[in-house]
Amino acid sequence: MSTPLPDPQVAGTRPSVLAPMQDVTTTGFMRVIGRREGPDWFVTEYFRVHESSTPEKHIVDSLLNHGTGRPVFAQLIGEDTPHMVRTIKLLQKYPIAGIDLNMGCPAPKVYRKNVGGGLLRDPAKIDELLGVMRAETPGRFTVKMRIGFEDQRHFDAILALVAKHQVDLLTVHGRTVKGLYWSEVDYAAITHAVKSVPCPVIANGDVTSSAKAQRLLAETGAWGMMMGRHAIRNPWVFQQWRAVQQGREPFAPTLGDVRQYIQEIAEECCDQAMAVDRQAGRLKKFLNFIGLSIDTEGRFLFEMRRTETMSDLLKCCDAHLLGARTTERYPEEPHRGLIARPTRETQQGCEL
Repeated sequence: MSTPLPDPQVAGTRPSVLAPMQDVTTTGFMRVIGRREGPDWFVTEYFRVHESSTPEKHIVDSLLNHGTGRPVFAQLIGEDTPHMVRTIKLLQKYPIAGIDLNMGCPAPKVYRKNVGGGLLRDPAKIDELLGVMRAETPGRFTVKMRIGFEDQRHFDAILALVAKHQVDLLTVHGRTVKGLYWSEVDYAAITHAVKSVPCPVIANGDVTSSAKAQRLLAETGAWGMMMGRHAIRNPWVFQQWRAVQQGREPFAPTLGDVRQYIQEIAEECCDQAMAVDRQAGRLKKFLNFIGLSIDTEGRFLFEMRRTETMSDLLKCCDAHLLGARTTERYPEEPHRGLIARPTRETQQGCEL
């Protein structure tokens, strides 16, 4: 019999989840998000599973020391069945909410190994993996997938396998692997998944705001929503969506609130042992998304990308977010026409 899924933090609301993002959903970022009434649960960065793998220490740390009081699922990526089983058993000694299988990572270096999104080309392998992982997972077993590799030719077959192996929860990112992060999200495909599997479905893909989450809930029939890059930009989106569901006025952060959020990222997510230029580069990964809602012309993005040290970068943040603008409201939606990562949006990777 399946283990019941975690209850939402507020009774009567639908669950929200922070998307697992490599090099982002670390212990520190979970803490920062958690201070802002974060998601109903988290999913770790993926544990890489292969013949010589052991659970990565920094990901184990996120299971042990996130301090949010929320459940955390351990995500695995791999295709070597015996070693997936070995890793599942190793992870049982940690406080995990369940095991999640990654069938969506679109990085070529990943899918060329027939793992992550690469599995979507091979329903037979998925059948084998789901069967064994379901049998060996004593608690919740969940799957996160895209709607196909380059098209949806195997989508129905994979949904049938999800049903066959009694997966407890399915998260569907409404893009193909080849669609990466900037193709149009196919919400109709998510609706189709909702109607095709017996388990609850979480919708993922450009859930930009509480208003859009509410619209997609009605449009797709999904049980809940997963937010990723837009939760980096707006970490209050989880509490905002809860408020909307309850008929309350959502929290409206100011640019001063955003500056405090940035400070916490700098302190929690930028290793002080790094060289100062690397610390600044690490923080810029987050600011590339936060900056999408700071000004319509992209002046903040332009100026912060040209700083070289952490000190200069934080001074740039002060100049754009404090002073006369401190009490200015920070928009829920990103400004149109701005690009988060002009040097990375054309690269094909899972990391920011």
